[in-house]
Amino acid sequence: MGNFGPGMMGGYGMGWGFGWFLMLLWWVLIIAGIVVLVRWLVVGSLRDPHKSHNVPDKTALDILKERYARGEINRETFEQMRRDLTGHEGNE
Repeated sequence: MGNFGPGMMGGYGMGWGFGWFLMLLWWVLIIAGIVVLVRWLVVGSLRDPHKSHNVPDKTALDILKERYARGEINRETFEQMRRDLTGHEGNE
């Protein structure tokens, strides 16, 4: 057995089975960390930095007002659609 004593590592190793398990676990953790980092970076870049998560999306009336302001619809169409959305004849 030479100068090393019993076993491959002179009695200091954990054996092949446990050593391979730790090496595999180490690489799985490294790869998982890289995946999490990449996903965090990608999702962060896709978010609109000016949009708050607590602010609700535009309502149908908001979109109607924008279309009227851009000139996509005339006043008569705007008023009719606004009445349909709000359910009453009066002004806001």
